[in-house]
Amino acid sequence: MKALSPEAAGLTASPNVITQGPPQLPLDSRRFRRAKTAYTTRFVDALRQVSAEGYGLVVGEHVVPRPGDVVLATVAEIGQHQRLELACGRKARLFEGDEILVAYGGRYAPDQFEAEIPPNLGPANLGAAGGLIGRVLSSHLRMLPATALEPVGLLADSRGVMTLRRCSPYQLPAEEPLLRTGNRPATLAVVGTSMNSGKTTTVGAIVRGLTAAGLDVVAGKVTGTGAGGDPGFFKDSGAARVLDFTDFGYPSTYKLPHDEVRSLLFALQAELSSGEPDVIVLEIADGLFQVETSRLVADPLFSRAVDRVVFTAGEALGAFGGVTTLRQNATDVAAVSGLLTSSPLAMAETAAAVGVPVLTMEDLATPAAAISLLPTPARAVGASLPDERVAV
Repeated sequence: MKALSPEAAGLTASPNVITQGPPQLPLDSRRFRRAKTAYTTRFVDALRQVSAEGYGLVVGEHVVPRPGDVVLATVAEIGQHQRLELACGRKARLFEGDEILVAYGGRYAPDQFEAEIPPNLGPANLGAAGGLIGRVLSSHLRMLPATALEPVGLLADSRGVMTLRRCSPYQLPAEEPLLRTGNRPATLAVVGTSMNSGKTTTVGAIVRGLTAAGLDVVAGKVTGTGAGGDPGFFKDSGAARVLDFTDFGYPSTYKLPHDEVRSLLFALQAELSSGEPDVIVLEIADGLFQVETSRLVADPLFSRAVDRVVFTAGEALGAFGGVTTLRQNATDVAAVSGLLTSSPLAMAETAAAVGVPVLTMEDLATPAAAISLLPTPARAVGASLPDERVAV
């Protein structure tokens, strides 16, 4: 199959990218091709497939990594992450001495690592299997020490450092995109108490239910840490199209300014709306106490961009606190789901406390329950379906 040019593949660079100068060291094309390329750097890999010539490395004590800078790094010591999720989605085993292409970014994961971007090209860590390099500040007790990396240099061409935003197919506009409050698809968001509260599984179940109802459904992930598992799951669940923040050139959204996070929400919604689907289902990563999530859901524009929210939690008290917080922000909570639905007692406690339906994954995957989440008059779509299409 003939390879697309970077322009045809949608891989043109943004003219507003600030570079760190031309490369000081040439990068042999064979060495470049041998490097394992992470999911976060998949658009760089697409460029490499076109040509591996003309690249070099920016090195030196003066180099200060920035979010999204692509770096060639050597695996110094295997720790928690023993595999790297490749550009193709396969999880490749790592060996000490491997050279990998990853992107600088921070991480916020209470169940795993907290990581920041270091001030130089000194020793760092693999913060996430999707290809995030940073300096780990803290970790959950059940985690092994983070896999140690030795940066070789920032990947660059004649124009300067290769960044994810330079290579991504979608760009945030120079000015904050306009919020579409009318004539747009119905939009549902899934928010939770924390990571691993059941958000991704809930999105997948909703997508399945709405798709089974005959609706055209698309899905996206607005915030989080770059990895291919969640977008892949949304596609497997039936989403006609899936995008996330990495498609806009962000390896993660941790410590991103609020205006940029909000712009990501609007831009993602606008791009997913372009095919005129019936429903957009979005995941907002991490929990309500995570800074970027907290600011986003508290923004008055959030409740205008998102019609209704499904909240996920592990227990009734967390569900009550989350639903209460969302209601204080004028957010319409359609239902509660997540890990607590593993327990009938927890479901009963939650239903008594929050006053909205508590739905299992099996419930959400049915047309009737999924359609009940939609705002009116969008719910009327379900009424026009043949009875057998909405039967539970």
